[in-house]
Amino acid sequence: MAQRTVLAVLFDGVQSLDVTGPVEVFAGAEVLSPGEYRISTASLDGAPVRTTSGLTLVPEASLATAPVPHTLLVPGGPGSLSPDPRLVDWVREHGPRAARLVSVCTGAAVLADAGLLDGRRATTHWAFCDELARDHPAVEIDPDPVYVRDGHIATSAGVTAGIDLALALVEEDLGRDAALTVARHLVVFLRRPGNQAQFSAQLAAQTAQREPLKEIQRFIAERPDADLSVESLAARARLSPRHFARAFRSETGMTPGRYVDRVRLEHARRLLEDTADGIEEVSRTSGYGTPEAMRRAFVKALGTPPAEYRRRFRPATTP
Repeated sequence: MAQRTVLAVLFDGVQSLDVTGPVEVFAGAEVLSPGEYRISTASLDGAPVRTTSGLTLVPEASLATAPVPHTLLVPGGPGSLSPDPRLVDWVREHGPRAARLVSVCTGAAVLADAGLLDGRRATTHWAFCDELARDHPAVEIDPDPVYVRDGHIATSAGVTAGIDLALALVEEDLGRDAALTVARHLVVFLRRPGNQAQFSAQLAAQTAQREPLKEIQRFIAERPDADLSVESLAARARLSPRHFARAFRSETGMTPGRYVDRVRLEHARRLLEDTADGIEEVSRTSGYGTPEAMRRAFVKALGTPPAEYRRRFRPATTP
């Protein structure tokens, strides 16, 4: 197979980790399997760019002279939210010609501005999903996944999600063992499937501002195996079920049922990743009751059953 070229686009106001995270993954894969990847960087005029952290990145070339790569990487950062029109034009022309078009974080905004996400499913940093959906109604924005693949285009969530996506691409190219080796060298785990939520249930929902709803949130997190029906939680809050459900959603932005589902899934995932507890015990202590109920929840939310999730995402105990 011909060497895969990876071109990272640089611009002023880029998030440095959006560039260096994926680049380190591909570079690690190249060390492991020499000749597989050729990585380069380019800016509009070939000039150095200043990142959001104040670091200066020096590109190898200008975009005008850069050949069409196998994998075109568009990172995010404030500079991608109000991009130079010349950058958008270049991506519009060259993006469809790349075998893989990849964005990290708000780099999806550049792809959307170029019209390359119209009619496609995509994601970006959770804090910018609403804005991207509002500005580009032809794009189906999914705020939950770590990354999304739609045809030859892949978009990822904020910052470190670019590493997850790059590892997935290396796994696609070279196999799981190669991606796992790269992940270990970078001291990250090959453990986040693309449709895993960007953040925990506690971060996905707002924190209630008043009691007794704050206490209810704490109770759910501490006792996922308890009776967490709306009726039971309402009684604990000394509210009617209807009033409780309405108040909970108003305060947290999420229905009680959805919040409970996320907490239980998160609790079960942690046990599968970090303990040797059996599937039956995990299902019981996480509030599912039976392994079959937990299996259905995992397949629906993550696309994989619990046993397979543990096999793929539990860190190895030895190097």
